[in-house]
Amino acid sequence: MALSSSVRPRLGWRLSACSLVAALAAGEAQAQPRPPRDELQAFPQAGPGQVRRIIRLPAERDENALRVGLVVGRTMWVDCNRQMFSARIEERTAEGWGYTYYVVTSAGPPASTMMACPTNARSQQFVRSADEPLLRYNSRLPLVVFAPNDVEIRYRSWRAGPEVTAR
Repeated sequence: MALSSSVRPRLGWRLSACSLVAALAAGEAQAQPRPPRDELQAFPQAGPGQVRRIIRLPAERDENALRVGLVVGRTMWVDCNRQMFSARIEERTAEGWGYTYYVVTSAGPPASTMMACPTNARSQQFVRSADEPLLRYNSRLPLVVFAPNDVEIRYRSWRAGPEVTAR
Protein backbone atom coordinates (compact mmCIF):
# COMPACT_ATOMS: atom_id res chain seq x y z
CA MET A 1 0.00 0.00 0.00
CA ALA A 2 1.54 3.29 -1.09
CA LEU A 3 1.31 6.44 0.98
CA SER A 4 -0.31 9.41 -0.66
CA SER A 5 1.91 12.36 -1.45
CA SER A 6 0.19 14.48 1.21
CA VAL A 7 1.06 11.98 4.00
CA ARG A 8 4.68 11.39 2.97
CA PRO A 9 6.03 14.90 3.80
CA ARG A 10 4.34 14.97 7.23
CA LEU A 11 5.72 11.54 8.12
CA GLY A 12 9.22 12.62 7.10
CA TRP A 13 8.97 15.74 9.24
CA ARG A 14 7.98 13.66 12.30
CA LEU A 15 10.87 11.25 11.81
CA SER A 16 13.41 14.05 11.46
CA ALA A 17 11.97 15.86 14.52
CA CYS A 18 12.21 12.65 16.58
CA SER A 19 15.79 12.16 15.40
CA LEU A 20 16.63 15.75 16.37
CA VAL A 21 15.09 15.36 19.85
CA ALA A 22 16.94 12.08 20.40
CA ALA A 23 20.23 13.64 19.29
CA LEU A 24 19.73 16.65 21.57
CA ALA A 25 18.85 14.42 24.51
CA ALA A 26 21.93 12.26 23.95
CA GLY A 27 24.15 15.32 23.65
CA GLU A 28 22.62 16.90 26.74
CA ALA A 29 23.10 13.72 28.77
CA GLN A 30 26.77 13.70 27.84
CA ALA A 31 27.24 17.39 28.58
CA GLN A 32 25.54 17.32 32.00
CA PRO A 33 26.17 14.11 33.96
CA ARG A 34 23.57 13.20 36.53
CA PRO A 35 24.52 13.90 40.13
CA PRO A 36 25.24 10.74 42.14
CA ARG A 37 22.17 9.38 43.88
CA ASP A 38 22.32 9.62 47.66
CA GLU A 39 20.75 6.39 48.90
CA LEU A 40 21.38 7.37 52.51
CA GLN A 41 18.62 10.00 52.44
CA ALA A 42 16.13 7.11 52.55
CA PHE A 43 17.35 6.00 55.96
CA PRO A 44 16.62 7.81 59.24
CA GLN A 45 19.33 9.56 61.23
CA ALA A 46 20.73 7.92 64.35
CA GLY A 47 18.87 8.69 67.54
CA PRO A 48 20.44 9.75 70.83
CA GLY A 49 22.90 7.16 72.15
CA GLN A 50 23.06 5.45 68.75
CA VAL A 51 25.35 5.53 65.76
CA ARG A 52 24.52 4.72 62.11
CA ARG A 53 27.00 2.33 60.48
CA ILE A 54 27.17 2.09 56.69
CA ILE A 55 28.55 -0.98 54.90
CA ARG A 56 29.12 -0.65 51.16
CA LEU A 57 29.66 -4.05 49.59
CA PRO A 58 31.76 -4.49 46.44
CA ALA A 59 29.96 -5.69 43.31
CA GLU A 60 30.31 -9.42 42.71
CA ARG A 61 29.52 -11.58 39.71
CA ASP A 62 26.99 -13.91 41.44
CA GLU A 63 25.56 -12.08 44.43
CA ASN A 64 22.86 -14.73 44.93
CA ALA A 65 25.58 -17.13 46.06
CA LEU A 66 26.78 -14.70 48.74
CA ARG A 67 25.57 -13.70 52.19
CA VAL A 68 26.73 -11.07 54.66
CA GLY A 69 27.37 -12.21 58.22
CA LEU A 70 26.62 -9.31 60.56
CA VAL A 71 28.88 -9.37 63.63
CA VAL A 72 27.88 -7.28 66.64
CA GLY A 73 30.43 -6.92 69.42
CA ARG A 74 32.40 -4.82 71.87
CA THR A 75 36.10 -4.48 72.56
CA MET A 76 36.55 -5.35 76.23
CA TRP A 77 39.18 -6.34 78.79
CA VAL A 78 38.90 -10.11 79.27
CA ASP A 79 40.75 -12.90 81.08
CA CYS A 80 41.13 -16.53 79.96
CA ASN A 81 37.36 -17.20 80.14
CA ARG A 82 35.16 -17.31 77.08
CA GLN A 83 33.08 -14.13 76.85
CA MET A 84 29.92 -13.34 74.88
CA PHE A 85 26.81 -11.24 75.19
CA SER A 86 23.33 -11.21 73.77
CA ALA A 87 22.20 -8.67 71.20
CA ARG A 88 18.85 -8.35 69.53
CA ILE A 89 18.87 -7.23 65.89
CA GLU A 90 15.61 -6.07 64.31
CA GLU A 91 14.96 -5.69 60.59
CA ARG A 92 13.05 -2.53 59.70
CA THR A 93 11.89 -0.87 56.48
CA ALA A 94 12.50 2.76 55.52
CA GLU A 95 9.01 4.21 55.13
CA GLY A 96 8.21 5.42 51.65
CA TRP A 97 11.31 3.76 50.19
CA GLY A 98 11.01 0.06 50.98
CA TYR A 99 14.72 -0.28 51.81
CA THR A 100 15.69 -2.59 54.66
CA TYR A 101 17.90 -1.50 57.54
CA TYR A 102 18.83 -3.11 60.85
CA VAL A 103 18.69 -1.89 64.43
CA VAL A 104 20.54 -3.39 67.40
CA THR A 105 17.77 -2.87 69.93
CA SER A 106 19.45 -4.42 72.95
CA ALA A 107 23.00 -5.36 73.78
CA GLY A 108 23.11 -6.99 77.19
CA PRO A 109 25.94 -7.30 79.67
CA PRO A 110 28.67 -9.85 78.92
CA ALA A 111 28.35 -13.44 80.08
CA SER A 112 31.40 -15.53 80.83
CA THR A 113 32.52 -19.02 81.66
CA MET A 114 33.80 -19.31 85.23
CA MET A 115 37.11 -21.15 84.78
CA ALA A 116 39.98 -20.46 87.11
CA CYS A 117 42.64 -18.65 85.10
CA PRO A 118 46.25 -19.73 85.74
CA THR A 119 47.33 -16.09 85.62
CA ASN A 120 45.44 -12.91 86.19
CA ALA A 121 46.50 -11.62 82.78
CA ARG A 122 43.88 -9.59 80.96
CA SER A 123 43.84 -8.42 77.37
CA GLN A 124 41.60 -6.35 75.16
CA GLN A 125 39.61 -8.50 72.75
CA PHE A 126 36.61 -8.17 70.52
CA VAL A 127 33.71 -9.97 72.25
CA ARG A 128 31.00 -11.10 69.84
CA SER A 129 27.29 -11.40 70.26
CA ALA A 130 25.86 -14.91 70.33
CA ASP A 131 23.61 -14.09 67.35
CA GLU A 132 25.23 -13.46 63.95
CA PRO A 133 22.52 -13.25 61.27
CA LEU A 134 23.24 -13.98 57.61
CA LEU A 135 21.81 -11.25 55.40
CA ARG A 136 21.25 -10.98 51.67
CA TYR A 137 24.26 -9.67 49.72
CA ASN A 138 23.31 -6.59 47.68
CA SER A 139 26.05 -4.31 46.38
CA ARG A 140 23.56 -1.86 44.83
CA LEU A 141 22.39 -0.50 48.20
CA PRO A 142 24.31 0.24 51.38
CA LEU A 143 23.79 -2.05 54.36
CA VAL A 144 22.69 0.29 57.17
CA VAL A 145 22.89 -0.75 60.83
CA PHE A 146 21.94 1.37 63.83
CA ALA A 147 23.65 0.38 67.07
CA PRO A 148 24.33 1.77 70.54
CA ASN A 149 27.46 3.93 70.83
CA ASP A 150 29.43 1.26 72.72
CA VAL A 151 28.77 -1.49 70.13
CA GLU A 152 30.96 -2.23 67.10
CA ILE A 153 29.57 -3.55 63.83
CA ARG A 154 31.70 -5.85 61.70
CA TYR A 155 30.81 -8.11 58.81
CA ARG A 156 32.01 -11.10 56.83
CA SER A 157 31.12 -12.25 53.34
CA TRP A 158 30.04 -15.87 52.97
CA ARG A 159 30.19 -17.72 49.67
CA ALA A 160 28.05 -20.76 48.92
CA GLY A 161 29.76 -23.95 47.86
CA PRO A 162 28.68 -26.12 44.95
CA GLU A 163 25.25 -27.74 45.14
CA VAL A 164 25.20 -31.36 46.25
CA THR A 165 22.33 -33.76 45.64
CA ALA A 166 20.87 -35.26 48.82
CA ARG A 167 20.51 -39.05 48.90
